[in-house]
Amino acid sequence: MEFGYRTLKTWSKTRRVVGKAEHLAKGPNPRFIVTSLSRAAVAKQALYEKVYCARGDMENRIKEQQMGLFADRTSAETMRANQLRLWFSGMAYVLMRELRRTALSHTQFKRAQVWTIRERLFKIGAVVKISVRRILFQLSSHHLDQNLFIHAWKQLMLLPAMQV
Repeated sequence: MEFGYRTLKTWSKTRRVVGKAEHLAKGPNPRFIVTSLSRAAVAKQALYEKVYCARGDMENRIKEQQMGLFADRTSAETMRANQLRLWFSGMAYVLMRELRRTALSHTQFKRAQVWTIRERLFKIGAVVKISVRRILFQLSSHHLDQNLFIHAWKQLMLLPAMQV
C-alpha cells in the first residue's frame, strides 16, 4: 500500500509512505517506510525490497560482526590499536563469508551465523606439537561436527591457490 501523510506540526510537507502489512503465525507484522523519494524515482515494491530490506540485512551483518567477531571491542588504549582490531574483525568476516560460500555451500551451515560456525567448527580441542621441520595439530577425534569439518577442509583444498 502507498499513501501520503503529513504531521500536524513538525513536517512542512506531505511525505510518501509505503507500507507492507502481513499476518504471520506470531501475529500482525506491519512495516512502514516514510520517504521523500517520488513514485517516478522508485516504485513502491523496489523501495521496500531494494532499500528497506537491504538496510535491514546490512544491520544484521553489522550485528553479526559485532557479536560473532568482536568488532565492538574497542577498549584498547590507542586509536591505532582499536583500528587494528576492527580491521582484523573485518578481515575475519570476509573470510567467514567466503568459507560459507565455498566450503559450506552444500551443508547445513551455508547460511549459518559466524558465531555458529566459530562455535561448531573452529572451537576444537587439539594438541599442538612443534618440531624442527613442522607444526603438527592433532585434532580431537570426538568432535561433534567432525564430518562437516573434514568436508569443509576438503572443499578448501580443492580451491585454486591465489595468484599474487
